[in-house]
Amino acid sequence: MRAADLTLENPAAVAWRIDDVPVAYGDAVADMESRVAAIRDGTAPQTIWLLEHPPLYTAGTSARDADLLTPDRFPVFRTGRGGQYTYHGPGQRVAYVMLDLKKRGGDVRAFVRDLEDWLIGTLARFNVTGERRAGRVGIWVEKDGQDCKIAAIGVRVRRWVSYHGVSLNVEPDLSHFEGIVPCGIREHGVTSLADLGLPVTMADVDLALRASFAEVFA
Repeated sequence: MRAADLTLENPAAVAWRIDDVPVAYGDAVADMESRVAAIRDGTAPQTIWLLEHPPLYTAGTSARDADLLTPDRFPVFRTGRGGQYTYHGPGQRVAYVMLDLKKRGGDVRAFVRDLEDWLIGTLARFNVTGERRAGRVGIWVEKDGQDCKIAAIGVRVRRWVSYHGVSLNVEPDLSHFEGIVPCGIREHGVTSLADLGLPVTMADVDLALRASFAEVFA
């Protein structure tokens, strides 16, 4: 694990934690919940946690049973984040975002828009045009004339501290998305940086995420 300095000298500072090996989903949720409580109590800094998970599906609060197409393919976790079904697995960078939203204006909608801008800015560093789509969650790109989702967003807020966050497809096995209807959207595709012809490393993506975060959340 690579971890940033977790000093509390600057209450507005954000610590960065990066895990180099896949983290079990249940362990990650427990860790997040502990950190959220500590942030709320002022005993831990706001934190961005970059990691990967073993292959799994998660069901958000709006998930529909019909959208889980192959329930026995991977473990399925019911989770408190917003949204529907999504996939996590190796080759996908997950960023768990634990921020004190009271220090950032207390506007949850603005926070979600900032997350979108963060992902769009990250993609721009690889000359990829990521876009919002009306009525659809996440960030989208055009590939071969089709709208394809490249990044997902699903957050939860507990007493004004956020957790869960975003995921960006770097080089996952895209066939793993076939076991669900991603985010309840059937008529569009899923892509990744590698699928777009960009064989970037996870370290490259982490650098881009940190640079874009500094611009959006400063």
